[in-house]
Amino acid sequence: MILSKQHLVMARPLALAIVAALSLAACATYDDDFARINSRLDQLDSKVQSAAQSADAANQSAQRANQRLDAIEGRVQQLETAPRRKPRG
Repeated sequence: MILSKQHLVMARPLALAIVAALSLAACATYDDDFARINSRLDQLDSKVQSAAQSADAANQSAQRANQRLDAIEGRVQQLETAPRRKPRG
């Protein structure tokens, strides 16, 4: 069977339609992959936000502890430099 010009004219748009359909079908599978990746990124983002809040809270707690240490440092030095008391008895 020899292809005539009429067959070639009909075959080109059909081939183009098949290629376009396959391309669109392939993109549809990527949509699922992108949705899965976006979901995972959202989960990771929430974990990072939670970790950042925990780190901020720990930092504030450490700063308060340092302030308390600074507040008693003078008293500790005063006690260390005070003359020793003699025991009674």
